Amino acid sequence: MGMTDNLLSTSQWLVTLVLFLVILAQALRAIDWQALRKDNALQHSFFGAAVVLGFAWQLRAGISPGLAIHIFGITVLTLMLGWALAVMAGLLALVITVITGREPLLMFAANGLVTVMVPALVSHWIMLWERRRDFRNFFAYIFFCGFFGAGIAVAVAGTVMCLMLWSSGVYTFDELVHDYLRYLPLFMIPEGFVNGAFVTGLMVFHPDRLTTLDQRRYR
Repeated sequence: MGMTDNLLSTSQWLVTLVLFLVILAQALRAIDWQALRKDNALQHSFFGAAVVLGFAWQLRAGISPGLAIHIFGITVLTLMLGWALAVMAGLLALVITVITGREPLLMFAANGLVTVMVPALVSHWIMLWERRRDFRNFFAYIFFCGFFGAGIAVAVAGTVMCLMLWSSGVYTFDELVHDYLRYLPLFMIPEGFVNGAFVTGLMVFHPDRLTTLDQRRYR
């Protein structure tokens, strides 16, 4: 989901920009740049994921004026790269959508916050929860971090966007419930399936590409 028009008030736009910059600064600080420069496989995953996601986000459906829905794919990036690199890869993908005219440059911070940063952070927190629970079955990682994590991430991102639009006065709460929120569970299902399927495939064929996977825990 993303905003294809400027639907925010000036104050909201500024608040969104500040939040975007704060999270971006934290992501830049959290990345081990030296390790990234030395790891060719990680570089290929990073740039490859950004390009694939950028072109995948060209496929979308309009649901209301100024709003569009598409698969995020941020959860699998978070599990592959860690939340900080996933944010950077997602923002590079968003740059591609701006260049191709699918997203307005003016809404880059808002869309980056909703479609990249929020789902990446939610996916990261769910992964940490799964790790703290110390499950010993690898299906827990696939289900909770992949399928469940992606569905919850898109639900939180959609709710955040609706709150932004409701507080800006562009849509009433009833309009958002009728046109968007009641369909949110339907958005969660394909998001969970796509991300979960990719995580399952990576875990089976290339578990080393999942940097958040501690293979020693699972027997």
